[in-house]
Amino acid sequence: MRIAFRADASIQIGTGHVMRCLTLAEALRSQGHECTFICRDHPGNLGALIAERGFQLSLLSQADLAEWSIESESDTALAHADWLGVPWQQDAEQTLEALNGPIIDWLVVDHYALDARWERRVSKRVGEVMVIDDIADRPHECKLLLDQNLGREAQDYDGLLPEACIRLVGPRYALLRPEFAELRERSLERRRTPELKRILITLGGVDQDNVTGQVLDVLSKSQLSPETELDVVMGASAPALDEVRQQAQVLPFRVSVSVGVTDMAERMCLADFCIGATGSTTWERCCLGVPTMTMVLAENQKHAAEAIARHGAAVVIQNQSDLEAALQKLLTNEQFAENLSAMSNAGASLVDGLGCLRVINHLKTEQ
Repeated sequence: MRIAFRADASIQIGTGHVMRCLTLAEALRSQGHECTFICRDHPGNLGALIAERGFQLSLLSQADLAEWSIESESDTALAHADWLGVPWQQDAEQTLEALNGPIIDWLVVDHYALDARWERRVSKRVGEVMVIDDIADRPHECKLLLDQNLGREAQDYDGLLPEACIRLVGPRYALLRPEFAELRERSLERRRTPELKRILITLGGVDQDNVTGQVLDVLSKSQLSPETELDVVMGASAPALDEVRQQAQVLPFRVSVSVGVTDMAERMCLADFCIGATGSTTWERCCLGVPTMTMVLAENQKHAAEAIARHGAAVVIQNQSDLEAALQKLLTNEQFAENLSAMSNAGASLVDGLGCLRVINHLKTEQ
């Protein structure tokens, strides 16, 4: 099959949409399928990473902002319309130009600023359309829809999809790289006797508000042992990267700050506890049973966070202002070790790491 992906990353959007598409693309390529990417040249885009991973990339040009402000008036119904950077009609035409060539069997669309209007216009040059969504707030014209979030129900998309659209809903379909399934048994085994020696801190590829710095500040005031290791992971486009590096040098712990890592599964496996964002990495942590305090850093993360909290798979912080009190309370809890074990078991029961294979089987079946 030939598959094209339309997804964006930026300082505003973050990196999660492109990263999960890359995960699916790499799984497809491992089975002999050909994948290409179409992304816009936003500040903070991941074009270099996509090319580094060996995928063909069409990078759409940035828009004239004055033209955008006039032509976007009809798009106000979409809550994230400004994430696109151009009118949807212009994006559709540019995407069609990028698709000019041999027929694409599947177009995978992962973008909150695109809906059924765009999908109908672009579908004339592709075999089928698959949509990856999280928020169920707009209609789609597609053959397959994937929403990998806990707490989402298939009926949440009633009235938003064609009747024949197949809905792949829930973390059973979470798009994880194969190393997470490979490390799952090892990671779960080492959590049978929980301890707190190594903390992984990963708050998204951008972390525009520098929540990482806030977390480090709170930990510096805690009673953690000086022997505690802090493994801080950030994206290369994170605005506060240099500030965090300087902060790490004066902390009373063993701290490393890493950028653009390719061994996240190994880092999660080694972590006794994680402080992370409620994004796609949530399902990676669940697969490996990593006990987590998860931060809600965007409105579209609230629904999944509430479901994760109900399931007991993580401690959820809805507001950044609550971070210090919640983290101090958690770390000083006499039952902290038991809490780690309970969170690990609850998370591991949700995700087995085989979601990519399930999604690919549907792509092949429904072609």
